[in-house]
Amino acid sequence: MKTLSIKPLNSFQIIVLGFAGVILAGALLLMLPVSSATHCVTPFLNALFTSTTSVCVTGLIVVDTGTYWSVFGQAVILVLIQIGGMGVVTVAAAVTIISGRKIGLMQRSTMQEAVAAPKMSGIVRLTGFIIRATLLIELSGAALLAPVFCRDFGPIRGLWMAVFHSISAFCNAGIDLMGIRIPFSSLTLYAANPLVNLVIMALIIIGGIGFLTWEDIRSNHLHFSRYRMQSKVILTTTAILILLPLFLFRRIPTGRLWKQNPVILVSVGNSTNCRF
Repeated sequence: MKTLSIKPLNSFQIIVLGFAGVILAGALLLMLPVSSATHCVTPFLNALFTSTTSVCVTGLIVVDTGTYWSVFGQAVILVLIQIGGMGVVTVAAAVTIISGRKIGLMQRSTMQEAVAAPKMSGIVRLTGFIIRATLLIELSGAALLAPVFCRDFGPIRGLWMAVFHSISAFCNAGIDLMGIRIPFSSLTLYAANPLVNLVIMALIIIGGIGFLTWEDIRSNHLHFSRYRMQSKVILTTTAILILLPLFLFRRIPTGRLWKQNPVILVSVGNSTNCRF
């Protein structure tokens, strides 16, 4: 009689199952009455869609995030965005590193697959750099946004808004809480605010170019010729896809938004958001 042997999962399967597990767990948490502002049970399909769009950072929503979800629900969404932006494996590795446990060869291989690193050597150091840089950039973004949001929403809610939008922008999630003023309004009310626009755009670009490009910039500084081909393509394409639509948006102003706000600022904001 043959004994059943369980075949170990490969790196790709671990990443896929990790994402699926996080999405399902997020959906179950969002279904709880405590997650909605009205303390009602959210339909599974709506919760699943919101969890999926948060982890996959697509920016699509079926209910207004700022008005439908409670602070707890918004916190769940923010955690899902962070996990999706950094990657399930990277977050799991961060927990392992912080707990002081040793990372084995299989875990290193999975981490390499998750961040598309060219080699396994130095992957733990790269992951540590990703975690530190992510926290530093997101906290810096929140600190810069805080004065504006604290002025408009009060100190406690303002700080929460600053943290939420900093992480959402850095992870290129496209999810916001501005519906508390006008449902589904996004950041249109801040179209003429240079600080909010520039900070959000910087976070979107820095988060969007990818971890390996960060490593290239850190290691080679401004010596562009020394960058990996991947980093060269990403940076060049990013510059083209932001600057080219900028000129197109400037030449095609339509609607009240363009008449009331600085055209260049709105143009750069739109081209940056379309790129990512």
